[in-house]
Amino acid sequence: MDDHFIKIHKWLYPASWLYGMAVRVRNKLFDWNFFQSKNFDIPVISVGNLAVGGTGKTPHTEYLIKLLCNQYNVAVLSRGYKRHTKGYVLAIPESTAESIGDEPYQIHQKFPSVTVAVDEKRCHGIEELLALEKPSIDIILLDDAFQHRYVKPGLSILLTDYHRLFCDDTLLPAGRLREPVGGKNRAQIVIVTKCPQDIKPIDYNIIAKRLNLYPYQQLFFSSFLYANLQPVFPAQSSDAEMASVNKEIPLSALTDTNVLLMTGIASPISILEKLKDSAKQIDLLEFNDHHDFSSRDMQRIKERFNELKGEHRLIITTEKDATRLINHPALDEALKPYIYALPIEIEILQNQQDKFNQHIIDYVRENTRNRILSER
Repeated sequence: MDDHFIKIHKWLYPASWLYGMAVRVRNKLFDWNFFQSKNFDIPVISVGNLAVGGTGKTPHTEYLIKLLCNQYNVAVLSRGYKRHTKGYVLAIPESTAESIGDEPYQIHQKFPSVTVAVDEKRCHGIEELLALEKPSIDIILLDDAFQHRYVKPGLSILLTDYHRLFCDDTLLPAGRLREPVGGKNRAQIVIVTKCPQDIKPIDYNIIAKRLNLYPYQQLFFSSFLYANLQPVFPAQSSDAEMASVNKEIPLSALTDTNVLLMTGIASPISILEKLKDSAKQIDLLEFNDHHDFSSRDMQRIKERFNELKGEHRLIITTEKDATRLINHPALDEALKPYIYALPIEIEILQNQQDKFNQHIIDYVRENTRNRILSER
């Protein structure tokens, strides 16, 4: 395991203790039904984590969308972190990352047939989605709602980063946990994300033992797969030095390319390691997660790109960051042909993909059937 990714600020333990007491009291009030968790007569799947920062929630949500959208009308509900709006907002063709948040906007762009909405109050958001007539929603995926206990999902999927397992972490602010490790017991499925492709069989067993799950909890391991680079501004990419006829670039074609990797995510380490296998040279320009790019940031991107040497140069970013670049008024037009997004997909390891898929489908089928029977 890569323990060097874990950073605990021990001097903040007293503050973490106070924070933990407050969270424990809140959870107990839900457990004792002093605060009410609402059930809905529709399959509701929550994808979340115990820690702040990226564990791959959006790629795993997209995996579920691909699994289910051909048979069911799927809706995705998020709070829309760092959006410039309030309350319930239903995504429409005119929506932007500013109006619904970068991750919901990414999903909305990639899956136009899927209903996407945002609301800080998830119960209200679900009620609004259920009131829709066209389309009538069959399944709701809750993005980053593990701590939003006013909704009781039918199936909770808890993600934990291979490089920062929740059993190695501690509560905010000393660590990055939003709630005590015991919160994991609310999940029916736990997925260790961002695993290396060459993870050894013994590591599976070690991690499984350390996570200390209950028999009712299913454990899976997933890894990121990186697809061909996609132009963020495809209409302007034909003049780029590395642009291909198909307007996408395989990573294998980057051997002579100097790359500016620009990210505003929790950790760019996985992407950086992947690009190191392909690109000639990489210059990392890193911003905070969900960073709201300023005009000065746009100037920094331009300056760092112009510092790259060589005949072939590209700016590579994430799909999430690309959503905040598309309509940015301060982005230099001359840079647009060089900006490409790196799509991320999920692979379930250990030949467990069919088992995972069937577990999800069985839950949806059973709860859909029960809903139909109750309406008769």
